[in-house]
Amino acid sequence: MISDIAAWLFTLFVLDPVHAEVRERLERARLPVEAVQQSQQCLSTHGPRLIQQAGEDPVWAVGTAIGVATGLRSPAQLLDINDPNCQILTELLANEGGETLEG
Repeated sequence: MISDIAAWLFTLFVLDPVHAEVRERLERARLPVEAVQQSQQCLSTHGPRLIQQAGEDPVWAVGTAIGVATGLRSPAQLLDINDPNCQILTELLANEGGETLEG
């Protein structure tokens, strides 16, 4: 029960806002279609993994949600930097402006 609540809260306060921010930044950056597809693949791969981790470790979920919500932790830190599909997305989220990436 607690794990379900933690996963739901993590999705509500971390993943949903990150998805919205990613969509906005992808639109502003005007990246090639391939880069957008890679970013979507990254989110579809790592999103469920993060939800599972939030369900298994509610303390991590709450701490991460607070960190992301307050800006103490970048959403880019939640992604696997070794996954080639996440490279552009990690750079996009780490880049405050989001518009200066070249694709």
